[in-house]
Amino acid sequence: MAESERTGLVQVFTGDGKGKTTAALGTVLRAAGHGFKILVIFFIKGESSEGEFKTLPTLPGVEVAKFGMHKWIRDTSNVSPEERAEAAAALAAAHKAITSGKYDIVVLDEINMAVYFKLITADDVIRLIKDKPAHTELILTGRRADIRIIEIADLVTEMKSVKHPYEKGIKAREGIEY
Repeated sequence: MAESERTGLVQVFTGDGKGKTTAALGTVLRAAGHGFKILVIFFIKGESSEGEFKTLPTLPGVEVAKFGMHKWIRDTSNVSPEERAEAAAALAAAHKAITSGKYDIVVLDEINMAVYFKLITADDVIRLIKDKPAHTELILTGRRADIRIIEIADLVTEMKSVKHPYEKGIKAREGIEY
């Protein structure tokens, strides 16, 4: 399909349930099979995202950029100036990529949590959305999506945890949950 014929939407995968990044990467897998140019930017993933980071660039047309201090942020009390600088760099890379028109899909993984932890602002994300070319699909993941982002998105899916093995004491498993 020609770029001028394609409509790029804004998708948000949020909620406390498992599967936000998985849903975004499922879209990446499908789109790569159709020859799309894709960029995935990881905002604040811990070292556990190594599986995705290693595999995604092996797919045709998929590029990856990873930012953050490679640790999980639990609350705003453990956010360092370096983490804020990494989030600002991720935001700048996202803006450059989105406005370049080079990509059919841009995934901003954990950007919602970057907003929640005040590493960047919801206004920053809204600016990205408004600056997006009409043909570019933009996918935003992470818990606690800001209501203003939800309101302007075209598709919002909230993952709800109904039952999780963690409740039985089963820890996250390499290759499955991370």
